[in-house]
Amino acid sequence: MTDEWCGWREATRTALYGDEGFYRRPEGPAGHFRTSVHASGLFASAIARLLVRTARELGSGTVDLVDVGAGRGELLTGVLAALPAEDPSLTVRAYAVELAPRPPGLDPAVTWCSGVPSGVRGLLFANEWLDNVPAEVAEADADGVARRVLVRRSDGAERLGDPVTGEDARWLERWWPLTRPGERAEIGRPRDEAWAGAVGSLAGGLAVAVDYAHPRSARPPFGTLTGFRAGREVRPVPDGGCDLTAHVALDACAAATAHIGSGAELVDQRTALRELGVSGERPPLARASTDPTGYVRALASAGEAAELTARGGLGDFGWLRQWVAPGDRP
Repeated sequence: MTDEWCGWREATRTALYGDEGFYRRPEGPAGHFRTSVHASGLFASAIARLLVRTARELGSGTVDLVDVGAGRGELLTGVLAALPAEDPSLTVRAYAVELAPRPPGLDPAVTWCSGVPSGVRGLLFANEWLDNVPAEVAEADADGVARRVLVRRSDGAERLGDPVTGEDARWLERWWPLTRPGERAEIGRPRDEAWAGAVGSLAGGLAVAVDYAHPRSARPPFGTLTGFRAGREVRPVPDGGCDLTAHVALDACAAATAHIGSGAELVDQRTALRELGVSGERPPLARASTDPTGYVRALASAGEAAELTARGGLGDFGWLRQWVAPGDRP
């Protein structure tokens, strides 16, 4: 890897998705951090219920399920296993969208593809995908001028480059204005475009993006760019040795699809999962004497549900939901 200075978007793209990038590693994301998918099978069961609801809204006994940023297929595997209990008559065409090679042992019914398929009808689900869409980083200089941050690939050292101009400058002005020297922002325009492309791929159905997010009224003053490796947060260095992630301006992504479908909705994961039957409520203590085995299972399930919906944790994830009725696609 060369050691020239470049913008964070280019550096991240190479570090994560290049030939020797972090996401090409055989252990996959699960080897380095824990998502809702890995935390509990209750998450996959909830998505299975959401898929069934989507099929019913479409009035179809055959439905597509597209997992964008599929890792090693863990979510698809869990959803397909949970479906018989939700609707044994439903026929599902499953697509895993991932740049890494297809993992061995994955259900042969899952189509593995490097890009979002076009014209599908059903549920498109993107769990912690947009935070890994590479974005430029901007910082206000001593005069308050937003400049592109340049990074050295080998050690993560930074320096300020040219002023931000064009579409990126307009994005900052609308969605994340920098007003004081030293303030930083991740320019989310590539994420808006990626999300609009994903939603636009649907011929009908529901698109959902799940990620840590922040609204325009509460952007973090110094950005959120960070790294993860082996379950620990580390300094972000774009050398291919760690995950590089930044929270998502989901409100900007929602605006990017205003021309498609019936409007976007933003809720937190706590709300979304409770709507799908995931609750952290403990079972009644009286059940311990009448059905001790069932009580223990229910208690374990409640603990897993509590983690998925916890304040200050996974429950704070944002869910961006966009319905596309057949014929809405421009």
